[in-house]
Amino acid sequence: MSPEDDFLPLSALQHFLYCPRQCALIHLEQAWAENRFTVEGNRMHANAHDGPDESRSGVRITRGLPVVSRRLGLSGQCDVAEFHADGSVIPIEYKRGKPKAHRADEVQVCAQALALEEMLGVEIPLALIFYGKTHRRFEVPLDSALRDLCTDLARRLHQLIDSRITPAAEYESRKCDACSLIELCQPKALSLKRDASAWFRSNLKSEISNPR
Repeated sequence: MSPEDDFLPLSALQHFLYCPRQCALIHLEQAWAENRFTVEGNRMHANAHDGPDESRSGVRITRGLPVVSRRLGLSGQCDVAEFHADGSVIPIEYKRGKPKAHRADEVQVCAQALALEEMLGVEIPLALIFYGKTHRRFEVPLDSALRDLCTDLARRLHQLIDSRITPAAEYESRKCDACSLIELCQPKALSLKRDASAWFRSNLKSEISNPR
């Protein structure tokens, strides 16, 4: 078995930061379901990957570029990578929505940049994310805090996959209601069942400790 066989999908970092249970369902249990958001996202990624590589005003544009980081144990693709005449390299990730409160999108494009740095022996201080809802590119400074977060998440992702254990469901409306896996995950039902079980055990312990 080659070391590459142990590489995890780079996209799993985003899943892990968004929700470790979602990540485990996808990458451990091979569970998947589509909703409007995933379909639109897949369409945007396909559009970004389609078409030949090209050059514009001293910038070489490469689409669907395979990347790998042996240090992080991750492999994947850059939607688009720009190679500029001055030697700078800029990975660009395409997303259907808009900038988010969490850093999952930033972590994903940071991991792409770290892989490119490792492969090409260059320094990449900046990445870009194009959001379909705003039709704008947003700059992602690849500072030490984001790099450290990306590295730590990669370590924890490997621990999760190696454990072969899917985390328990925790219902958060802000995340769960938009997740395509909500029917497979059943976060409301499982959270209520766990809470009821904990309440029963607590009351049973109290009754045993303080019999009437």
